[in-house]
Amino acid sequence: MTSHAFEVVVVGAGPAGIAAACTVADAGRPVALVDNSPWLGGQIWRGEEANPVQRAARQWLKRAAAARVTIFREASVFTVSLPQRLLVETPAGAVELGWQRLVIATGARERFVPFPGWTLPGVVGPGGLQALVKAGWPIAGKRVVVAGSGPLLLAVADGLKHRGAHIRLIAEQAPSSRVLQFGFALGRHPAKLAQGLRLKARLLGVPYRCGCWPVRASGDEAARQVTLTDGRRTWTETCDYLACAFGLAPNLELPRLLGCRLADGFVQVNEFQETSVKDVFCAGEPTGIAGADAALVAGCIAGFAAIGNPGQARALFGARARWQRFGRALRDAFAMRPELRRLAEAETVVCRCEDVRRGELERHDNWRAAKLHTRCGMGNCQGRVCGDAANFLFGWTNDSVRPPLLPVRVTSLLSPVADVNQNPTPPAGNQP
Repeated sequence: MTSHAFEVVVVGAGPAGIAAACTVADAGRPVALVDNSPWLGGQIWRGEEANPVQRAARQWLKRAAAARVTIFREASVFTVSLPQRLLVETPAGAVELGWQRLVIATGARERFVPFPGWTLPGVVGPGGLQALVKAGWPIAGKRVVVAGSGPLLLAVADGLKHRGAHIRLIAEQAPSSRVLQFGFALGRHPAKLAQGLRLKARLLGVPYRCGCWPVRASGDEAARQVTLTDGRRTWTETCDYLACAFGLAPNLELPRLLGCRLADGFVQVNEFQETSVKDVFCAGEPTGIAGADAALVAGCIAGFAAIGNPGQARALFGARARWQRFGRALRDAFAMRPELRRLAEAETVVCRCEDVRRGELERHDNWRAAKLHTRCGMGNCQGRVCGDAANFLFGWTNDSVRPPLLPVRVTSLLSPVADVNQNPTPPAGNQP
């Protein structure tokens, strides 16, 4: 196993991670950027380096490519060997990265709510379908229903329509009153308002219904129809794909493994983006869902703080506060309605990896008991999908994270410093 030492290691190459790494590199400090994808930009900027509309994305991706940053692509952090040491699996084998300061910018994933038929082929997350199409998946002429919640629905529908898909319906579960209120709030963010208006203009003629959500997907071998409701009536739309997710959930596995304190489902940080663990910073969606612009500002603050430059970090506090207000408006507008908790029936699969159904989970009182008796959360995704679903359905929280954080090769687990049988003991930290 090879070992490398850096002043700052940044985990996650989305907007927050890129901003943090570039900030550190611009100061001439040794910095590494680790991401499990072969590209920079995370899911949100995937393929945007050639998109003339995404000027900010192109500028940051160009800046990251030119910066003096050691980049580990297709690299997954799977455990912590010692305090201030990460073990990372790369295509060439396991690598140990030493750090004096760590910036966690692991982003978020789509949140799924189980309903009958949601495991059928053809039912995918909007972001997942968008990623497939960007990679070359044929979508032209296909009938697509886009459903769930959040502004991502419009962006995905626009991208699919541009590539020839027939968008049958965009179904937003949030009521129209809250969506309109969010639209008015965009007046404080002219660039976001203009972006939204452009999306609506390009989607002219595509039905967009608020207060509407899927209750069932059906088909013999794949989804061919989706049944929807607005709470008063129910109807069916034919489709080739149902792209459905209900917002985003933060990726918290690494901060939880390190012992970072959480609050309301997010990593708790102080004004300099430092967590409860000393010299560990966090930025982007793990600290709150607020979009790429908020992540960029938080990433810069974390980068400045990590190199001991509080003055330049403070200069960005005002911009961060504005984007935090945007994030709160986003959360309030697209909060999930309680009716969604009743969609899953007793026979509806909740844990896809281990084929565990809602009826089996209802016999238990908490995540730990359900996991012990049903293996829920013990499959390949390690609870990343069913854990969020169980939290929404039952209010359960996943009270433990154990390494390896992701599936890795046996040779990586057999590395001399890889001890995945014990959780690391985090150093005593500051109190945000």
